[in-house]
Amino acid sequence: MKILVINGPNLNLLGTREPEIYGSTTLNTINQELIEFAKELSNDIELDFFQSNHEGDIIDKIHSIKDYDGLIINPAAYTHTSIAISDAIKATKIKAVEVHLSNIFSREDYRKNSFIASSCLGSVAGFNKTSYKMALLGLYDYLKNE
Repeated sequence: MKILVINGPNLNLLGTREPEIYGSTTLNTINQELIEFAKELSNDIELDFFQSNHEGDIIDKIHSIKDYDGLIINPAAYTHTSIAISDAIKATKIKAVEVHLSNIFSREDYRKNSFIASSCLGSVAGFNKTSYKMALLGLYDYLKNE
């Protein structure tokens, strides 16, 4: 089972960017911990990672997703602005889970709306780096029982 993990703008700054909101863990550490968690779930899970600060690069990556069984996506600020990313997920028909480190529903009003959620199986938010593990567990369980 091949799963792509996409991270959007400013997530490359994790560890130093607003640690009171996003924690002090780097994106690389989150990715490594997710690889270890995937091994605990099944020897059959292969993860690939992609991060970009550019909406078009994220869309192009989603368009090239034909070799993957599923997608975990943290669109970051594009969550609240990008109909194009949502449309790309729908167009490829990839099984996707939206993930957020912070609870977007307890923050500023403009962060409470997700254009991405309607194109995903589900969303996980508010559990910091554990959100990624929860997203992987949910996606893995869905795909193996599909």
